[in-house]
Amino acid sequence: MRVVVTGATGNIGTSALRALAGDPAVTAVTGLARREPGPGAVRETDPAGTGKIEWAEADVTDSDLVPLLRGADVVVHLAWLFQPTHRPAVTWDANVIGSGRVFDAVAEAGVPALVYSSSVGAYSPGPKDRGVDESWPTHGWPGAAYSREKAYVERLLDGFEAANPGCRVVRMRPGFIFERQSASEQRRLFAGPLLPGRFARSGNIPVVPDMPGLRMQFLHSADAGQAFRLAATRDVRGAFNIAADPVMDAAELADVLGARTVRVPERGVRAAIAAAWSLHLVPASPGLFDLAMQIPVMDTSRARTELGWTPEHSAREALTEFLEGRPCPLHPSNPADEHERGKHRG
Repeated sequence: MRVVVTGATGNIGTSALRALAGDPAVTAVTGLARREPGPGAVRETDPAGTGKIEWAEADVTDSDLVPLLRGADVVVHLAWLFQPTHRPAVTWDANVIGSGRVFDAVAEAGVPALVYSSSVGAYSPGPKDRGVDESWPTHGWPGAAYSREKAYVERLLDGFEAANPGCRVVRMRPGFIFERQSASEQRRLFAGPLLPGRFARSGNIPVVPDMPGLRMQFLHSADAGQAFRLAATRDVRGAFNIAADPVMDAAELADVLGARTVRVPERGVRAAIAAAWSLHLVPASPGLFDLAMQIPVMDTSRARTELGWTPEHSAREALTEFLEGRPCPLHPSNPADEHERGKHRG
């Protein structure tokens, strides 16, 4: 089995490559990235030295993708651009138009299977006190560009499936994905200079805001990589929610951080984020805060039963790695390369 992975130098991408290279059913993996990583970084994706992984330079927005995908048994589409949130036309071009180009290339190349990295962020607002399955509507939250784009790509995928019934399509919907190697980069992408690594470590954040909507699901990148491996190699179709336990609320977050909870109004936190974002002090927009407060809690039963997937890391462990992370040389430091990184989190 030959697998092609877009966004291969990203958070999910590196873990997916490692997982795929370790699967006996996979004979070759091609990682697509805007720039091929260096030799040391390449070794990190194939620590066992299987020799299965090769690299090719490609940009989903303008490269000729068909020759790169032709002959593949599965395409795993992970490429996504998170920033700049102040320029939504840029992210739309990379994420929506770029995804459409990947889907068109899959069809033209005759690839029999496509695995797409959607997100919990594609879901419409939903309950926080129970889990929703994959049938929950995916209309997103219109106030967040990330959510609008994820929801729109789901509609593109609906059209792709209707036009290409012979292609097996899988939609993975992960929660927020963390790992130690990507932590410093993720903090820079979402919090900017206001949350340096030394401050983010346990014990340095004194309080966690206690708000009713603050219930999120996390996942370790290695477990996400295994889920994508299973989706690529097993004869499954449709959507899969993937996240680890426990669901992280204010009390859980405070326990991991060594902090205390303080009840604060949601509007006050949002106003502070909006002010910081408007001053370009933080990259994360207030729309992302709104999204986090409204996305539903996911039921992951289908992934566990049909994929046979069980995360090895808890949500608390994933968050701890994010807080205590170190830089990873595999991930390009140029912000222009961020759309090759699969950091979802969601």
